[in-house]
Amino acid sequence: MKTIAYSFITLILLALAAGVPEAAAQTAAPRLGFVNSSKVLQEFPEALEVNKKLEGITRQWQGELEKLGKDLQTKYEDFQKKEPLLKEDEKQVRRQELIELEQRGVQFRQEKFGSDGQLAVLTDSLLTPVKQKVIKVIEQVAKDEKLQFIFDRNDQIMVVLYGDPKLDFTNLVIDKLKRGQ
Repeated sequence: MKTIAYSFITLILLALAAGVPEAAAQTAAPRLGFVNSSKVLQEFPEALEVNKKLEGITRQWQGELEKLGKDLQTKYEDFQKKEPLLKEDEKQVRRQELIELEQRGVQFRQEKFGSDGQLAVLTDSLLTPVKQKVIKVIEQVAKDEKLQFIFDRNDQIMVVLYGDPKLDFTNLVIDKLKRGQ
């Protein structure tokens, strides 16, 4: 009886041992790498052009917004000086003008800089093609380097808290982007 039990256990162990190399190959540690997306976007010429264009538009809209604010401030100060001399109906008209001017500024800010404003829409439309190129190159680097995963590690997002510098593929992605691949 003991011999059958030992034989059975031996058979199980042999079967398991025969499957270990195959199982080990299937559970081999995945190859990982990381990229600093902020650095990529700071060094990719197309991204720099988009940022320059967005900054120019932002400055223009900020200037318009500041002008609206200065107009409001000037008219308010003028109203305060003249208020004691104005009739009640004139005061109401001036107050209404101030309210409307303030509302125009709020509306302008929302239209241009709001979460669904023109700047957000423009940023998305201009950066989407750039991001698609970056992702395509990251995918190519992953395939070339036989990586199963590439994580992002930048100043805002710390998905990778530590990464061996040998696994940092940021410069390879930047090189390929600059060469147009």
